[in-house]
Amino acid sequence: MIATKQFQVGDVLPSTRELGKQLETSFHTVRKAYHQLAEEGLLRSERGRGFVVNRQTTSLDKSERLDKGAQLIRDVLEELVGYGLDEDEVETLFQEQLNFVEWPERVQSCASVGHTREHGRMIADAIREQVGVKSKYLAASERSKSVGFDALFLPINYYNKFRSGDESQILLPVLYTLDPELLLTVIERAELDTLALVTSEESSIPHLLEELKLSLKFQGSIMAGSIYGKSLPLFVRESELVLYTPDSAALVEKQLPESRRLKLRYQLNPYSADLIRAELWDQ
Repeated sequence: MIATKQFQVGDVLPSTRELGKQLETSFHTVRKAYHQLAEEGLLRSERGRGFVVNRQTTSLDKSERLDKGAQLIRDVLEELVGYGLDEDEVETLFQEQLNFVEWPERVQSCASVGHTREHGRMIADAIREQVGVKSKYLAASERSKSVGFDALFLPINYYNKFRSGDESQILLPVLYTLDPELLLTVIERAELDTLALVTSEESSIPHLLEELKLSLKFQGSIMAGSIYGKSLPLFVRESELVLYTPDSAALVEKQLPESRRLKLRYQLNPYSADLIRAELWDQ
């Protein structure tokens, strides 16, 4: 992921426990890998922050890279000799496989597509937090801009719209829901008669309102509006609880106490998370 720029120089990597959980492996294994990458110069350890990307290419010189490669080849040769292959057979097999292999082009850039750019960011945030893959974000109307990306993360209803004859571009359908923990927090506040929704883009409102109504089955009223300049919609002052998007967070969090606000976020379906890992992590 460092080599394919999913993690950029200066990014803080997930904790060993978090990444171990994502990869379904021991955090001890992740820690060992982090230290090995640090020895190769790709990472550095910073007190209070963890492991930070130092560079995106190994600092091993050519002789060290050849030494590592030679050791791997020796291990394979010993196993082949154990199968009874002679020198000529090994050489023939090696040449055949070398000609057969297609050296893959790594995924360099990804984008998450949403109903609006604001909605696309919410999907991108969920993918980054739950899988570790970073992506730009686009509105569904920006299809012309999508051709510049190696991989697209697409809600199911946009999947066919973005299909084209370009087989080099990876299209990954994304299944997601509003975060269950957030929904439970709202439901548990049974005294609520009204909710407020605040967005950055006005065009985000219909889509998010529909998702909230379907997910919450809320019996009260939901007022919705977008920010304008440095001001929040007027109804926010009278609202008991404000749900807001990441794009509107700076203004909402500055003007409202934590007890009166909840930031909207998505949770990926496990199938979608596994699909992204399989396509992008296992390169």
